[in-house]
Amino acid sequence: MSPSRSVLVEAERLEGWLARFEVRNGPFGAEAVPGRADGSVTVTAANGCIAVLTPPLPPGTLPRPVPGPASSPVSDGPVDSAGLVADLLSAVDPAGTVGILLIRRGGYSVGVARNGGIVSSKTGTRYVQGRTAAGGWSQQRFARRRANQADALVEETAARAAVLFGAHPPSCLQLGGDRTLATSALGEPVLSRFAGLPQVPFLTVPDPRFAVLKEAARTALSVRITVTDPPAETT
Repeated sequence: MSPSRSVLVEAERLEGWLARFEVRNGPFGAEAVPGRADGSVTVTAANGCIAVLTPPLPPGTLPRPVPGPASSPVSDGPVDSAGLVADLLSAVDPAGTVGILLIRRGGYSVGVARNGGIVSSKTGTRYVQGRTAAGGWSQQRFARRRANQADALVEETAARAAVLFGAHPPSCLQLGGDRTLATSALGEPVLSRFAGLPQVPFLTVPDPRFAVLKEAARTALSVRITVTDPPAETT
């Protein structure tokens, strides 16, 4: 099996990425990935190299798509890169406002991003006790304390995010870190007006410090690309 790798490519760099892909691998054709409603497209080059491109948001997600040339992905012959890029990003405004909420046990980083940069943000820490191997009453006491600490972290994260999102209303969200905690934070009443916004794919991140938030802002509206190398030649 040929090796695969995944990359994130910002919207403004996608056409250049496709041009380099063609230089390395030859002319390519493109077709929608069967059975997927997320707008993913498979690009197959002359040498057998395959790239699956997944937009940050599916087509039709937002009410006002970005204007631009439109073309339907085709399965054979050369592809107009500009048209393919327009199709992939039809639901995305690269200059749109993204609400970011990153949370893991012990810390959070929330912010609003636009054009790949941070508009406003808040990063903080809160201790959440780790699991204990103790049993009986002691284990129950530690479990209750841990749950209370996690609840406090979720509430603080949601409150901070609500202030930032209220000042700069986002058109979509980027959640990341611990999925359970992030989902709980978004479910807090203070974020109810934002809970139904479209979400780009969940982001797995380390402890959410400001540097992690900055990187999330840069890549939030990127296209997810998985590249599979061409089959190895046999002799």
